[in-house]
Amino acid sequence: MAPFGLSRLRSLLRREGRQGHTTPTASWSRPFGQGWESPYTVRYASNLDDGPWHGAPLGGFGAGCIGRSSKGDFNLWNIDGGEHWFGSLPDCQFALFEDNGSDTRAHALAVAPEADSSKPEGEAPLSSWSWYPASTAEKPTGSYSARYPLNWFHYSGVFGCEASCESFSPIIPGNYRDTALPVAVFRWRFRNPSRKPLKLSLLLSWRNTTGWFCNTDPSAAVHFRDDGSPEHNYLPAIGATQGQRNRAINAPGLRGVVMEGPMSEPIAEGQGQWCIAVPEELEGVELMRCSRWNPHGDGAEIWQRFAADGSVPESNNDRRSGNNDPVSAAMALRFELAPGAELELPVVISWDLPVTAFATGSQCLRRYTDFFGPSGDQAAAIAADALLRWPRWRQQIEEWQAPVLLRDDLPEELRMALCNELYDLASGGTLWSAASASDPVGRFGVLECLDYAWYESLDVRLYGSFALLQLWPALDRSVLRSFARAIPAADATQRPIGWYFTQGRGRVEADRKVAGATPPRPRRPQRAALGCHQLHRLSRLQPLERPGQRLCAAGVAHLPARSRWQRPQLPGRLLASLGAGPALPENLRHQQRRPARQRRSAGSNL
Repeated sequence: MAPFGLSRLRSLLRREGRQGHTTPTASWSRPFGQGWESPYTVRYASNLDDGPWHGAPLGGFGAGCIGRSSKGDFNLWNIDGGEHWFGSLPDCQFALFEDNGSDTRAHALAVAPEADSSKPEGEAPLSSWSWYPASTAEKPTGSYSARYPLNWFHYSGVFGCEASCESFSPIIPGNYRDTALPVAVFRWRFRNPSRKPLKLSLLLSWRNTTGWFCNTDPSAAVHFRDDGSPEHNYLPAIGATQGQRNRAINAPGLRGVVMEGPMSEPIAEGQGQWCIAVPEELEGVELMRCSRWNPHGDGAEIWQRFAADGSVPESNNDRRSGNNDPVSAAMALRFELAPGAELELPVVISWDLPVTAFATGSQCLRRYTDFFGPSGDQAAAIAADALLRWPRWRQQIEEWQAPVLLRDDLPEELRMALCNELYDLASGGTLWSAASASDPVGRFGVLECLDYAWYESLDVRLYGSFALLQLWPALDRSVLRSFARAIPAADATQRPIGWYFTQGRGRVEADRKVAGATPPRPRRPQRAALGCHQLHRLSRLQPLERPGQRLCAAGVAHLPARSRWQRPQLPGRLLASLGAGPALPENLRHQQRRPARQRRSAGSNL
């Protein structure tokens, strides 16, 4: 980059980092907690609609992701590969305490949660907690901004200190290791603009959700919705507590709390660990940890002491939970700021849930297990890696986005969209499997959408694959391999065609795939069945082979020279050059949309 360009970028970033607060360049921004008069609603009643409260996702590609909305709550839990669970857990939250010598105040840094009897926390969640006020036209209290993979919260007008939080995951082009990691970094910054010393304490509380994000319905039966699209039952174990435990951990590079549950042999979907952690050495900062508290009560066992002096009751109770025995952990970081002083605190949340399972019983390991193993007990190791390397990750994100941020000839809305629309690569039900001999960076797939949960639909990727092609070409190549392998394959398994149901013609079946037709989508890891479209009989359309070949050829032609395959004739020689290998996702996974005990999903169209 030319020196002038680098100077401009540094100026932009300095302005973004000031506590005084400037909205980050080319970001989507919203006043903290401010609602919408007329939020967008879905076109069809059967479509998924969580409402407008969303933020940029946190978590690596294929690792599962979480999300924090513009009112401060953690409400997106796309942890189960290909699935979606939306619901606010009030005890998964940051909080801030302040003592200026004459007055104290403490707030959980989210708008007060609404009672929701369908959620595990019940009717009156954490009634003893004091929640952060939402912005109004008369009194702004802060803002939320997003430029994926970066999120910013800025808090103003409530505390005497200036406080902000930048959060991100290491989504870095061309990086096939860190981009897959199940970790979120929270970079907290505090400044004392007053003439008095301030005593501050930052709290992080987190629920043990091990065992939740898996399907408890073993049926692989396909059902059809009123629009003819297929779905599978999906019943996640939301609220399960049996065998969970939390324990404090002190390890090289970190201190924190690990949350875990029972593990089978071999490890099953939903099993593993979560970890909340801070660096091992934090000069001038006192760390207090409470490994176990009950999030189904009023929360006073944590909040009473925190609101009084910024502390939490220290304990390392690692007993295992029984049924209906929820457990959360909390840690507080207490420190003082002299007038004019500043402090930065990195906090990380990591998870190690290595298995993704499918409706027919097959499963695969996630990409990050190539680096941390498949045991499900490496959440602390992942957190330590993040605490060591996050400054470099942040720098790499800046360097990647700089050419777009400096393009004054592009409208700011376009620059924002070029970054923010990449969110789907993390939260679009993404699967990214562990590497194999035939796929050295693993298998990759993103859902058409959460309503029609097919992976890498050919028509959609015709225009939706440019981000992979330009930023992660090896992942794009992995998808094209799958299509190339599938074209000559045949599968005479009879599958029902949903369109006939919409016409009142009952159950009509057809071959899953005929040889020579390009499948509408490839397959699932560890499964030989080809993806099929259960709404129409696409295998009748033999000419699909040619567009499929052209799409593969176009992808090869635009790959960097060092990344290209040897150019074969498609598909035959391409198959030969790629070699045989296990199949990719058979597209539909269990989609979740209705309340947990009633919903069906567009599960794997298996």
